[in-house]
Amino acid sequence: MPCAKRRSISRALLLAAALAGPVALAAAAPAGGDAPPAAPEHLRDTGLYADPERRAVDPAHLTFAPQYALWTDGAAKRRWISLPPGSRIDASDPDDWRFPVGTRVWKEFAFDGRPVETRYMERLPDGTWLYAAYAWNPEGTDALRVGPAGRRRAYPLPGGASHVIPGVQDCKACHEGQASRVLGFSALQLSPDRDPRAPHAEPPPAGSVDLAGLAATGLLEGLPPALLADPPRIRAPTAEARAALGYLHGNCGHCHDRSGPLASLGLVLRHPALAPEATPPPALATTLGVPARRLGSEGATRIHPGDPDLSLLVQRAASRAPTLQMPPLGTATVDHDAVRLLRAWIAQLDPKPTRRPDP
Repeated sequence: MPCAKRRSISRALLLAAALAGPVALAAAAPAGGDAPPAAPEHLRDTGLYADPERRAVDPAHLTFAPQYALWTDGAAKRRWISLPPGSRIDASDPDDWRFPVGTRVWKEFAFDGRPVETRYMERLPDGTWLYAAYAWNPEGTDALRVGPAGRRRAYPLPGGASHVIPGVQDCKACHEGQASRVLGFSALQLSPDRDPRAPHAEPPPAGSVDLAGLAATGLLEGLPPALLADPPRIRAPTAEARAALGYLHGNCGHCHDRSGPLASLGLVLRHPALAPEATPPPALATTLGVPARRLGSEGATRIHPGDPDLSLLVQRAASRAPTLQMPPLGTATVDHDAVRLLRAWIAQLDPKPTRRPDP
């Protein structure tokens, strides 16, 4: 079987397993052989810090904040990316940037003011990505790499839930659903035309980079000039619609797009950076009045315009039942702010027509 086809099937199995839950995900993990190189045991040895004792991040790394953040149960996050000297990001496809070998990415998760987890990615010489997660000790003085299966009950959350540090296959299920493996670092996410109504919008950290800054410093090649003249923006009739479409892009679009392993569902929640104004956003074209294809949801509608109570998308976002919740990984508590936003947006939609034939 050709390697490309094997990789595609593997990604599809991982995503399908992710939708079925952690036990199925573990069963889908490849067994033996082709083991990737291991990440350093200590986070401090990945190169994040200039002074590990003081947790002082190397100032050569770029810090950033996507405008549509991924919900992780209210965790505060910090992010950094490092490119090899003299290298550039191939931005010719504004929705799927290609990163040079040697790119490193870190993302820190903190609850109640203390770091709990830092995730790490690195692009290897063969073009694949290495994934690792590090758990901080209670004192915040050291972070050790967790095992490939991740770690449950890493930090208590309201309602008896707990934060889960993902395993390697969890990382692959989310990051390898699209051509660009780095989530939250794209033309739309780094647009200087930021959405002030985005749920949990984070003010850009001091010295952070955006699309214009990356282009000005020569770190992008092939970026369509139109994206600098007119920074990418989700064009919508209301502020709620813009924020809702952005939330779906940031939290669901890395799996639900036109080309990933779930493309056959015909559910596209990823918003393109260069979107023709006359064309309905894909998140509308593939949801409004469209019957659900999920087993057990027969008769339900993805989004029933004008009625959030009849919209399966809202039901899944508002659930943390393992077989129903969306997203299926990386969150244990409902994002109530986002659910309120989605409900308000759907209530504004024109209820006619309410249903389309299943393509």
